[in-house]
Amino acid sequence: MAFDYDLFVIGGGSGGVRAARIAAGYGARVALAEEYRMGGTCVIRGCVPKKLMVFASGFPQAVSDARAYGWDAGIKAFDWTTFKAQLDNELSRLEGIYRANLERADVTVHDCRATLAGPHEVVLGDGREVTAKHILIATGGQPVVPEKWQGMGCMTSNEVFLMESLPKSILIVGGGYIASEFACIFNGLGVRTTQFYRGAQILRGFDEEARGHIAGEMDDAGINLQLGTDILEMEARDGKTWVKSTTGHDGCFDTVLFATGRRPNTAGLGLEALGLELEANGAIPVDRYSQSRIPSIYAVGDVTDRANLTPVAIREGHAFADTVFGGKPSYFDHGLIPTAIFTQPEYGTVGLTEEEARAQGPVDIFSAAFRPMHSLFAGRDNRAMMKLIVCRQTDKVLGCHIVADHAGEMIQLAGVAIGMGATKADFDRTLAVHPTMAEELVTMRAATRSHSD
Repeated sequence: MAFDYDLFVIGGGSGGVRAARIAAGYGARVALAEEYRMGGTCVIRGCVPKKLMVFASGFPQAVSDARAYGWDAGIKAFDWTTFKAQLDNELSRLEGIYRANLERADVTVHDCRATLAGPHEVVLGDGREVTAKHILIATGGQPVVPEKWQGMGCMTSNEVFLMESLPKSILIVGGGYIASEFACIFNGLGVRTTQFYRGAQILRGFDEEARGHIAGEMDDAGINLQLGTDILEMEARDGKTWVKSTTGHDGCFDTVLFATGRRPNTAGLGLEALGLELEANGAIPVDRYSQSRIPSIYAVGDVTDRANLTPVAIREGHAFADTVFGGKPSYFDHGLIPTAIFTQPEYGTVGLTEEEARAQGPVDIFSAAFRPMHSLFAGRDNRAMMKLIVCRQTDKVLGCHIVADHAGEMIQLAGVAIGMGATKADFDRTLAVHPTMAEELVTMRAATRSHSD
């Protein structure tokens, strides 16, 4: 059978675009369909605009520190309108780069929705049908508002960057990294910020010690963090949203933002009609080569719900193209993923948590909490945390956790060492760079605690 394309990609996010470009580089005839804006969640409504908001929210503290260092510094009110205009310009610039890269790779772009009519058949938004030997689903995911609270005018992370004005008060519902990051952002921008989480501690699934440290720092920064708390009732009152909670922390808020979960974007793609059974949350089951149970259909990124991070989607997309079009079977190993959470302070992590490591065997824990030089001089009580988790039998470093300013920058390099199998002795042999926060990683000589089982 003669196909219109060798590869048709549905979704113009980081994973889909990388796969399309690499496949085209191997000589494949490639087309890609995107119904919204090129760049996907990360570029348009995720990592990039969020990180720019993180930068914006940090200036009040920076100016306060500057005064402690002798500068005659001051800061006026934050102008959301000015920031948003600059943000929109930057996102348009990045979207243009994504499009230009596809054009240079000779990828045909369809600015419309695409669905499946068969294992090799794609229906475009204008009704045209095209065929492809291989189809890659890279449609990402989307935030979900619990059904009970839909229709109440609440925001998700998608709408944050579309706000016309900055609220004076906000309730953020959720305890994951998105909820916690936005709590720190809004608090830094001067918004009265409350965060409800029904669990016992924020950042479920991450290292317990690090979670507690971050929660304490957020509380000290003025965020009204209410754990073990959920919403009982919600209603509009005088242009605001009144919320009744399970723990009596009731109040009216200008804005309510839900960050309670995401789901894969598979609804309406036509996958079920092809006999492809999806996971309960809509994720596409795939093997380690990103191939679904229908041999011609592959999927990468958040739509597979494996590890929902932009660099992971990129690596999955690249490996797919290498395997199918480059003759180099490869896959991304999801076992060791460096991650940064842009709370304030940041949290960088790679490898096992203390709890995960303890379940595998005897471990030694090297941990330190201290006041960094920068904030100490400024008179702040903020504390950084450094932690190494070491296998007692092999001396191999199993995990590294950093809670500190610029932790994301530090964990990138720690990830290289741990990925190479570095031992605690390797860390100890490395000369400390002084004076830095990161030197603590190579100067912790004695274990703070040990676990035998």
